[in-house]
Amino acid sequence: MDPKTLQEIMGQGATRPETPRERREREALEADLETSPVRGRPLPQRLRNFRPDADSAVRALDGPTIWMRRLRAIEDAVDQHERRLREAWRELAEQLVEAGEFADAWCELAGSWNFTAVNELIEGHNRNFPAEAQLPMDPRTRNFVRVNGRPYVRDPLDEAWILERFPPAREAALR
Repeated sequence: MDPKTLQEIMGQGATRPETPRERREREALEADLETSPVRGRPLPQRLRNFRPDADSAVRALDGPTIWMRRLRAIEDAVDQHERRLREAWRELAEQLVEAGEFADAWCELAGSWNFTAVNELIEGHNRNFPAEAQLPMDPRTRNFVRVNGRPYVRDPLDEAWILERFPPAREAALR
């Protein structure tokens, strides 16, 4: 048997002397505890709003759920549109010298941009997410609870979405 492995096995359960590094860490921890506002008081109990059950364990074996995959596809599609729009915005600004001409051309391009595929994903998300994620209802508002403080509904992408991120200002596009 390897001597190092033998030493580890034989040393299990035995107390070893404190190393200088462990001493420094212990002293730093004690110093932090001296000024801690919660020192001497019990910590609040962390309540969990779920209980692990057999169904969630089985669902976890399948990997990400359909709504997780759909949200990822939406985020990827939005990123791709933003990247393509940024390139088109800059190219158009380099091609057209006059600011008014650029603004007209950019608004025309924004109005004709095709968001059909990502908007279908967003529509499917808005329709199916509450059931798929088993989103609870708020009895006071009779609506689904917010997810991370925001409504789960996503707005479809359109011309206004483009112009909000990429305004028809040639100077901004050239920066």
